[in-house]
Amino acid sequence: MSILEIIAFLTSLIGVVLGVLGPRVTWPWWSIGSLLYAVLFFQSAYYASASLQFIFIAGGIWGWFGWGPKGAKPQKSNNKERLFIITVLTIASFALWPVLTSIGATSSAIEAFGFVGSVVAQLLMVWQRFEAWPIWLIVDAAYTYQYFNGKLYLTGFLYLIFTFIAIWGWIRWDRESTKLKNS
Repeated sequence: MSILEIIAFLTSLIGVVLGVLGPRVTWPWWSIGSLLYAVLFFQSAYYASASLQFIFIAGGIWGWFGWGPKGAKPQKSNNKERLFIITVLTIASFALWPVLTSIGATSSAIEAFGFVGSVVAQLLMVWQRFEAWPIWLIVDAAYTYQYFNGKLYLTGFLYLIFTFIAIWGWIRWDRESTKLKNS
């Protein structure tokens, strides 16, 4: 466990908790944590996870402007959009897996799914879609296994916490999207 991992842990935890609550200030925290984790993951040969952090930073900038000063206003996708999301997630994960294997990435199957799932969930967060949270739940559970297995124990613990935060986000954004729909 390094100082880098500890600081990345704290800033990322703050960013994700704020993401559940929906204020705009979540995005700078998210971006700083992502930058720190990009370095840590590259050092650990989690190349897809390292690259993903730069997508999170771009998403953080986009989210800052997309959410506006009053924060997130969650809404639910329709069934056709959900089917599209699942199809993209599945096909892209299977397509990325052999690419990661060929460059020697650590834990390629989880890395492929985690990368694609995180990109999809990040986009859904920026678009203020409720469906981000069930995807985060699955991605975070997979990454929890990967990072504990790779001896990044603090990061594995962080993703375990993220798994529970995703459940909280799922419940809260469901309630908020229903409230917005009925108002």
